[in-house]
Amino acid sequence: QAQLVESGGGLVQAGDSLRLSCAVSGRTFSSYAMGWSRQAPGKEREFVARISGSGSLTAYADSVKGRFTISRDTAKNTVYLQMNSLKPEDTAVYYCTAGATWTRYDFWGQGTQVTVSS
Repeated sequence: QAQLVESGGGLVQAGDSLRLSCAVSGRTFSSYAMGWSRQAPGKEREFVARISGSGSLTAYADSVKGRFTISRDTAKNTVYLQMNSLKPEDTAVYYCTAGATWTRYDFWGQGTQVTVSS
């Protein structure tokens, strides 16, 4: 059974940095597109970032472009989201995702809370 487990969330102040990790187990995701989505209170879940299986292609939501960086370590079966210059509007539950193709979301993690105070 494939499992995605996020970690690294927490409470920080505006301007701080956090790095989220997503550890994958149960199967090999080296060819899968991996990513992060988030859901703020009272809002719909939204796309944050995506990285291809090879790591050569990335995509970001406009709201995080230039501040967040997605990366993956295939040997460790782990995906990261480095978040810099955090803003209160980044407060949300962040979910790790995996898809067999660039546009698919086949697997989701349980989420990790990120709270940014002003």
